[in-house]
Amino acid sequence: MRRIIVLSMITLDGVMQAPGGPQEDTSGGFKYGGWTASYGDELFGKIMKEELKPADYLLGRKTFEIWAPYWPQHADFWPGINDGTKYVLSQTMEKSDWKNTVFIKSLADIEKLRNSEGVDIQVWGSSKLIQLLLKHDLVDELRLKIYPVILGEGKKLFENGATPAAFTLTESHVTSKGVIIANYTRAGNVKTGTVGA
Repeated sequence: MRRIIVLSMITLDGVMQAPGGPQEDTSGGFKYGGWTASYGDELFGKIMKEELKPADYLLGRKTFEIWAPYWPQHADFWPGINDGTKYVLSQTMEKSDWKNTVFIKSLADIEKLRNSEGVDIQVWGSSKLIQLLLKHDLVDELRLKIYPVILGEGKKLFENGATPAAFTLTESHVTSKGVIIANYTRAGNVKTGTVGA
């Protein structure tokens, strides 16, 4: 079985929209695009270099439409995204000139993909897709980069409706700029009790 790994840059209030630049995703009138730009350092760069190694990818349609014109022109920065297979969940798109792109239509297609043989599948961007995966308990690992900033608006990583789930922290770092990098793997059901009992 392949693992589905969500990689996301989020603010303290959970916003994940347009971390990379002002024009990346202005939907909903979002005006803070590029909010991660001032937080890079050597440790962050080292971790990102590892995460940008070739993989397979699962993307929502909106993220795909933002990325498809951009990444083929920037292979020097992220060659893996061009070489890896990109599975795109869409009801409307069926073809693309971006190499190694496969369109899928349903949650059942995602489950079939997860149960197939192959490398792990990374999910970048794709807020609505991530919420669908969380609702159906299909996220095996979360790799979060939590930035010391609050934006108050924008697309969020978590919304109501996710399947309750416990995770185990498997790796963590704090950069010199205060970004918390935390990797979590799925660890069974939520356990409840009475504090202090």
